[in-house]
Amino acid sequence: MSAPLAPSQLFLLKRQFFKFVGANFRIYDSGGNLVVFCHQKGFKLREDITLYADEAMQRPWIGIKARTIMDFSAAYDVVDLTTNQKLGAYKRKGWSSIIRDEWIVMDANDVEIGRITEDNQALALVRRFLTALIPQNFDLRLNNGQRVVDLRQRFNPFVYNLEIDFRENTNNAFDMRMGFAAASLIAAIEGRQAGG
Repeated sequence: MSAPLAPSQLFLLKRQFFKFVGANFRIYDSGGNLVVFCHQKGFKLREDITLYADEAMQRPWIGIKARTIMDFSAAYDVVDLTTNQKLGAYKRKGWSSIIRDEWIVMDANDVEIGRITEDNQALALVRRFLTALIPQNFDLRLNNGQRVVDLRQRFNPFVYNLEIDFRENTNNAFDMRMGFAAASLIAAIEGRQAGG
């Protein structure tokens, strides 16, 4: 496995198909190399996700943990486990996410720096009330309007796949570690609700 911060700007997250307790995700670079292994613990009242730099789960890299128990608008702290430094947080927009998924992106001091928003409201409504087979697309934009991460679900009725695109993240305006955390949260929370 290569280092998590590989020079690639395009990645693909794949959910493990058969996993009865919790969930596992693997993130590959554009060359097909595994760069991150993600494990979501099962039977936890508070969401607990760890990203590892190796599939054997010997090198924990990023931790994502909900602050509260089973809260529809919970905040999730993102920590670099190699330094114990808080990188930032994500907060789900609660009831407004019933119609269209939206997350607040916060820095290490819980100051809002951007939003993650589902592509458009019409498609969001179709997904919720007619069919979950329409792939989701999320844009992560900073407060200045710059899109820094594009999270696009690939159509696959059996396995959840999510493209992670950093190509518009010019001058490293957004920390890629937070981008991987965002993708993992989307896969774990939204992907589960969509039946992924």
